[in-house]
Amino acid sequence: MAEPHRVAGGHKAAINNPNVSDDAKEHSRKELDRLEQSGELDYEPSKVDKNPGNVIGGQKAAIKNPNVPEETKDRLRDELESKGVDFDG
Repeated sequence: MAEPHRVAGGHKAAINNPNVSDDAKEHSRKELDRLEQSGELDYEPSKVDKNPGNVIGGQKAAIKNPNVPEETKDRLRDELESKGVDFDG
């Protein structure tokens, strides 16, 4: 079965797509309401099942990225330090 947050994303896209009929948009609105009322969207996949190595790698990459604000880089350095990760960057 499809993951509810992905289904909701599809319905949100349909609602905002000018090429989708009004009937289909109404169906998507009803389905989105149903998903929200059912509590199926309470699960936050972005907060679980993350590979810690990938998270650390992303934080290191962000620190080296010139487009990331310094205050964000400082926060990421603190997070890496709290995890005991050595990082020169």
